[in-house]
Amino acid sequence: MNTPNKLTLLRIIIAPVFMYMLIVDNFYLRLSSLALFIIAALTDLADGYYARKYGIVTGFGKFMDPLADKILVSSALIAFIALKFVSPLPVMLIIGREFSITGLRLLAAYRGVVISPTWWAKVKTLLQLTSVGIILAYINLIAILEYYQSPSLSFFQFDYQFYFGILIWTTAVITFWTGVDYIIKYFFMIKTVLK
Repeated sequence: MNTPNKLTLLRIIIAPVFMYMLIVDNFYLRLSSLALFIIAALTDLADGYYARKYGIVTGFGKFMDPLADKILVSSALIAFIALKFVSPLPVMLIIGREFSITGLRLLAAYRGVVISPTWWAKVKTLLQLTSVGIILAYINLIAILEYYQSPSLSFFQFDYQFYFGILIWTTAVITFWTGVDYIIKYFFMIKTVLK
């Protein structure tokens, strides 16, 4: 197995460990979850870099790399629901779209069709990672301030659910729209399965 694929598998392994560390009410584990998320994000950059630099492109990598990203983001979003930082509905839309389109990609691969990411899909990925990064940073900032009983804690304890709600709903709408866009473009494949 080549290096990019090993890094992709590492990201998949990291995802549940990251989610556990984030959910458990422990200062050190929660802080470690942020470090683990950063490591996972860096493996994503590294496997893409290696694949491009050395021309290592495999069918496994084409499918598993985006799937690893989806698993990592989904793990974070589920943890945010458990911690009551976001509402379940937009997260359900995001995760539902992600795995529906993964199914469409599998069908396309089976039929020898390559589904290239659209410009909106790239925006969607950036929004998802930004949303997760912002909420994760806030959770850890609050954890640090609480742990050290900082007087500035009250300054950061604003109505985060309202702002995070706007962020997650914007992400969910764009994510859902990109899914609809893919389904419209590749409906001819879905029709053949439904017959």
